[in-house]
Amino acid sequence: MEKRKVRALALFSGGLDSALAIKLIKDQGIEVIALNFVSHFFGGKNEKAEKMAKQLGVQLEYVDFSKQHIEILKNPVYGRGKNMNPCIDCHALMFKFAGELLKKYDADFLISGEVLGQRPMSQNSQSLEKVKKLSEKGDIIIRPLSAKKLPLSKPEIEGLVDREKLMDISGRSRVRQIALAKEMGLVDYPTPAGGCLLTDPAYSKRLRIIEQDGLLEDKNAVIFDLLKKVRFYRFGEGKYLFVGRTKADNEEILKHKEIGKFFIRGKGVGGPYIIGYGELSEEETEFAKNLFSKYCKFKGKQEIEIFFNEEVMKVSEIDQAKIDEQIKKYQVVMN
Repeated sequence: MEKRKVRALALFSGGLDSALAIKLIKDQGIEVIALNFVSHFFGGKNEKAEKMAKQLGVQLEYVDFSKQHIEILKNPVYGRGKNMNPCIDCHALMFKFAGELLKKYDADFLISGEVLGQRPMSQNSQSLEKVKKLSEKGDIIIRPLSAKKLPLSKPEIEGLVDREKLMDISGRSRVRQIALAKEMGLVDYPTPAGGCLLTDPAYSKRLRIIEQDGLLEDKNAVIFDLLKKVRFYRFGEGKYLFVGRTKADNEEILKHKEIGKFFIRGKGVGGPYIIGYGELSEEETEFAKNLFSKYCKFKGKQEIEIFFNEEVMKVSEIDQAKIDEQIKKYQVVMN
């Protein structure tokens, strides 16, 4: 009877650290399946992950945990980082999800590319232990890049993994990872970059407004997406404008125009597409029309026509000083 193959599930972003973690385990003759987690704020089908998985020779699976991720974002056990990022709770949720997939993939343990001390707040030894505890899968989690500096895991104790072939990397320097990648023949790996929007101060500023207005819910995924890309104006609780800046922005707004009370585009004149979200007052609606005029090619200096939903309306020459003052008041700038 053929001996059953040992198998691991890896948390996989497509970046260098998670790739090295996989290679260290795979080189011990252990099959690895890479799991790319998808939320409203990170993950999803991308060329980076696909290319790296192919280079590693591993199966890549996407795991959508958006609904559950929103719930931990609202009330994380271990709080948030500097911005909207609940890193400890998020990593724990990934491990918990991955643990629930062990049976499906007939796998034995879990790995990640986390490095001890690489992120002072979320990857210190206490934080890594908190992740293990909260995930309820702590005894079967291995972090191959730092394993020799961390407590023994069950797979190591049972002899499924040779601890001596794992690493003792720690700290923020990436010199050893880069050297290891060269030694292992890994090429075309991406440079480190913040892949999670929740760590971005500008995006977090906008998302906090959504949270403050009671709209931080999975059903509002379109809002989370629009916040990444377009101009955003807030008049009051749950009353917004989403305004295009580029052709790509306009295409995105056009796709989601149904979420709003109204949709504005030009008639015979190019300009930003605009969604009015929530119960906007007459004055706020008038501002939206004038905003289109300001950002169209005539810059508000002559009368134009717009489609307001499907009704044709005229917009007169605008008061430039007044609208500039309104923009300062209502726009939530990405800075």
